[in-house]
Amino acid sequence: MAGTRLKAKPRRQTGLHVLLIVLLLAFATLILVLAFLLHQRQPEAESEPETVVVGGQEVVIHQELKRSDLEQTHFTTDENGVVTYSGDALYGVDVSAHQGEIDWAAVAADNIDFTILRIGNRGYSAGAIREDTSFEDNYAGAKENGLLVGVYFFSQAVSEEEAVEEAEQVLLWLDGRKLEGPVVYDWETIEDDEARTDSVPGETVTACARTFCDTIRAGGYTPMLYCNGMLGYLSYDLTDLQDIGVWYAEYGDYPSYAYAMELWQYTNSGSVSGIEGNADRDIWFRS
Repeated sequence: MAGTRLKAKPRRQTGLHVLLIVLLLAFATLILVLAFLLHQRQPEAESEPETVVVGGQEVVIHQELKRSDLEQTHFTTDENGVVTYSGDALYGVDVSAHQGEIDWAAVAADNIDFTILRIGNRGYSAGAIREDTSFEDNYAGAKENGLLVGVYFFSQAVSEEEAVEEAEQVLLWLDGRKLEGPVVYDWETIEDDEARTDSVPGETVTACARTFCDTIRAGGYTPMLYCNGMLGYLSYDLTDLQDIGVWYAEYGDYPSYAYAMELWQYTNSGSVSGIEGNADRDIWFRS
């Protein structure tokens, strides 16, 4: 059989290559799926809590509380120190017997829309409750000149029982009369003097505010809480007072408070026609 060639057997390499590629793709897919599942199961790194420094203390901002949407660019201060807000707002003044006799017609003519009147106070030494001697005249004068009216009570309560006593007395003084503004609980620490409230802990301060405001609300009025940065960040537990609006005191060109507010007291040395001497000026964020 000289000169005769045997035929070569057909090769199976092409089929093996395809099988190998399929297996590699399947393996790569499995690796990607496992990597994705492992990533999903990894706990997300916790972000650093937002803080603010108040009175030399670093305080964590409560994320569950409603935050302020007020920004510095929303405010303008004129040459007389009068601050205006770019949004919907009313402008007011808060007064007490310390301002003496007030010409409410002149106040109303000075672009003042509302007033918060002190209705009374508790003394910080003996703890006696007193009605503000100018309240009735101020209420009548403000109403006669078309101003919206709210009231505040300067508290020095050291217990919930005293807070109830204060609120019930305020309701007696109001005697059902109409208010367009809130009834404000104004508990403050006393500076430069000894006071019966010097050692009251934040838990008690919060409980007194809650009790006063609940009593006022039950009496048919809208309660509100007055505070500054020290009280708002360090004394009050605002997570227990979330349903109560805030009147915040911070003197300057704009409020830097982290939480939402309804009223802002921006100066205690303002000038208002019809009021002799310094006056507290306020903005009411109606929106």
